[in-house]
Amino acid sequence: MIPVVSIVGKSSAGKTTLIEKIIPELVRRGYRVGTIKHDVHGFEIDHEGKDSWRHKHAGARSVVLSSPWKVALVEDVERDHEIAELRDRYLRDVDIILSEGYKRNPHPKIEVHRAALKEELLCGRADNLLAVATDEPLGVEVPSFGLDDASGIVDLIEKLFLLRDDGSG
Repeated sequence: MIPVVSIVGKSSAGKTTLIEKIIPELVRRGYRVGTIKHDVHGFEIDHEGKDSWRHKHAGARSVVLSSPWKVALVEDVERDHEIAELRDRYLRDVDIILSEGYKRNPHPKIEVHRAALKEELLCGRADNLLAVATDEPLGVEVPSFGLDDASGIVDLIEKLFLLRDDGSG
């Protein structure tokens, strides 16, 4: 099963920025990375007037856009899906999935925290908190990393989820 690590935090804490630092470090180490971004407000990748938009508005439940370089799916759903459902249905050929925006999920989490936001952490050990990326000392019971320490964060992710002990050592 593909492991999932959720990057969580308050709005404007820097979740996307941290993910943008973690992904290239994982890729540099030879891993294939998938991401899932949750948006409670909804989103549109189709734009009015485009053929795919026209297909959806004509009544198609699902539309696949395909080119030699990428594929996209626009699909109507009846409910918000859990990360595991999305992973199992849509993500293949990756070694790890980083999710963003799922504050309340059962997967391991790294919380992004900024002193300027003057807010408490969203998660604790009971919420499956693995680590915190922060710009201030917090005195938490999980490892803390600087906001720019992608290498340290990936070391932790690699140790916990990606390196397999093959028994030869």
